[in-house]
Amino acid sequence: MSRNYSQAFKIQAVEKILLKADNVTIKEVADSLGVNLSSLNRWRVEAKQQKLNTTSTNEKTLLTQEKRPQDWTLEERFNMVLSCNSLDGEALSEYCREHGIYPHHITQWKLDFVSGNTELNKPISRTEIKNLKHENKVLKKELNRKGKALAETAALLVLQKKVHEIWGSDEDSSL
Repeated sequence: MSRNYSQAFKIQAVEKILLKADNVTIKEVADSLGVNLSSLNRWRVEAKQQKLNTTSTNEKTLLTQEKRPQDWTLEERFNMVLSCNSLDGEALSEYCREHGIYPHHITQWKLDFVSGNTELNKPISRTEIKNLKHENKVLKKELNRKGKALAETAALLVLQKKVHEIWGSDEDSSL
């Protein structure tokens, strides 16, 4: 039986997930709310994609706070570098914490822009993907072959050791 939850309840449930303690699992949050785990996970995904309507800016900040530094677009990185340009020390650290990044990310992004290394978000062409897949397939095949050869060598060494234990080595017979 499906239940219809209010938008406010869904938002509060997602907030509970985001603000949960380290030793509390999402399953425990779902059980405490009496909600199915899959529903709670779906609401969390919807909130990240901003499909869940939030009214306050604080709620929006909570939902978008989990963005990883490598997920930032070039424009967002550039804006962050510009806004952090006049900050130093503790002010920079505090500003970075508010946005979920570290000061070293700002430094790296600044170096990337200065050196012209902005190829981070360029899409890979189909031919490059095809070549990489082929190379990956060849490497897996070679790794598999080498793994089998290593296993065979190990088995032969074990058998050789057992033969020497049973019949003795050639050096023992010459004495």
